Amino acid sequence: MYIEQAKKLKSHPILFFILPAGFIFLMIVNTIMSAGIDTNEVIKNAIDTIGVNATFVMVIAPLSIALFIVLFWAKFIQGQSLTSLTTSRQKIDWKRVLFSFSIWAGITIVMILVSYWASPENFVWNFNSEKFFVFLVLALLLIPLQTSFEEYLFRGHLMQGLGLVTNNRLIPLLVTSILFGLMHIGNPEVGKVGYIIMVYYIGTGLFLGVITLMDEGLELALGFHAANNLVGALLLTADWTAFQTHSILKDVSEPSAGFEIVLPIFVIFPMLLFLFAKVYKWNNWKERLTGSLQEISE
Repeated sequence: MYIEQAKKLKSHPILFFILPAGFIFLMIVNTIMSAGIDTNEVIKNAIDTIGVNATFVMVIAPLSIALFIVLFWAKFIQGQSLTSLTTSRQKIDWKRVLFSFSIWAGITIVMILVSYWASPENFVWNFNSEKFFVFLVLALLLIPLQTSFEEYLFRGHLMQGLGLVTNNRLIPLLVTSILFGLMHIGNPEVGKVGYIIMVYYIGTGLFLGVITLMDEGLELALGFHAANNLVGALLLTADWTAFQTHSILKDVSEPSAGFEIVLPIFVIFPMLLFLFAKVYKWNNWKERLTGSLQEISE
């Protein structure tokens, strides 16, 4: 009943699409303006000029601040509570957020350790206590806001709006997953690895959309996304990623699109779906993912 929360609102359905359309427009303009520009070189120049931490803040702060725009819009323009934008439950289930965060944080740590053990020559020790702990504070403050913005905009605000106007679940799932993936098309990783990495971005969006619809709320997606960006930024960086940080390790290998894409999308994500389904007793998959919206009482 998560998407159906939108039916309780008295505001015009078009209000669901103004913020996503504005954000997508800005992404398109940014992509056009940066055509032919080496994003890695831009980030490197910024780091040389203002430092790693300041560059990190410059990159992430706009998206972190944008979360408050989404929440303000939902609350004061549409008259929607934070709870109904987040979940179909009576209150936000923070245990779900923590469970998902813990599971994916643990998996991320294990994958990085296995990669380090298998190919230590691909990594260098990057830890500097003074710089790391300053970055740690910045990351803890900003990354959960940035990931929450993306979740609330795509799998909250936009998914509910698309469900409302199409009276369908599959269309919101597919559209938000594709748009979420395309949002990352300007990342330096794309320029370095190639467009094949979009399979990972869109596949991740699809996974987050599935757990949102099956669990009837954003809590699992919020926890997963925060863990993915936060733990990754703290443990590992590279000269070709969007987040170049004072992390513990630095990847100095030549990036490639292969194992890193196949393992999460085709192995780990299905296993996580199985785990979540068992823990939260999911059923009726076809109806929840592709069915029509249900009628709800006001």
